[in-house]
Amino acid sequence: MSNGSLESWLYPSSTEQNHTKNLNLTQRLNIAIDVASALEYLHHHYDIPVAHCDLKPSNVLLDNNLYAHVGDFGLARFLFAATGNSNYAQSSSIGIRGTVGYVAPEYSMGGDISTQGDLYSYGILLLEMFTGKRPTNDMFTDNFNLHSYAKMVLPHRVMEIVDPQIIMEEEHGSSKTGQSSEGKVIEECLASIFQIGVSCSAEGPRELLIYFMLVYINVCLLYAYFSASAVSLSAVCNNSASATLTPSPI
Repeated sequence: MSNGSLESWLYPSSTEQNHTKNLNLTQRLNIAIDVASALEYLHHHYDIPVAHCDLKPSNVLLDNNLYAHVGDFGLARFLFAATGNSNYAQSSSIGIRGTVGYVAPEYSMGGDISTQGDLYSYGILLLEMFTGKRPTNDMFTDNFNLHSYAKMVLPHRVMEIVDPQIIMEEEHGSSKTGQSSEGKVIEECLASIFQIGVSCSAEGPRELLIYFMLVYINVCLLYAYFSASAVSLSAVCNNSASATLTPSPI
């Protein structure tokens, strides 16, 4: 892909840092929607559902327009058996290595491969995108991980852990437009995103369905766009709940 991987944008190399390579809030939201759309397609629109099993920033590729595409299906599995709640599962995850920090904890114990494993990886990816912290960062030890790091600041202290690059980009944009009131809107939007990431990366059953996650992220994006018009989040939710989302190509 012409713009490389999401990882190269989140963590540019020493040579790349000399060039402008930052993702603003809206771009990150769009990438989050693209990846969620791809997962929703894999899980629900094939005759046989597919679990990716290795979702991480280096496997999210960005094209010329910064549309995100999920790649590297080397560990992907077809899910032939169905369990309750339309969650498709394969007999065992033994032999599925995944990537440390992103692989669902139940896989390390030989649990079933399922769409929920991808949901866990997506939650970690989402938290990483908006904190700028890898799940393998040295600050995370024992029971303190990226999930708990984000959970502890919800819902009112999210700005303490946001990737500084996002703040710099948004402050630069606000100074141009003079819209100082956008700060509160951005904080509320980020709180919603972190809540999705925390819900998806919880250990145990993950009840948040991909479809509703897509709608929720889209609501946050609309809220950011229309902040200047003082549209309430509840009003946007009511008007957007039935919106049709078109997945980007995988």
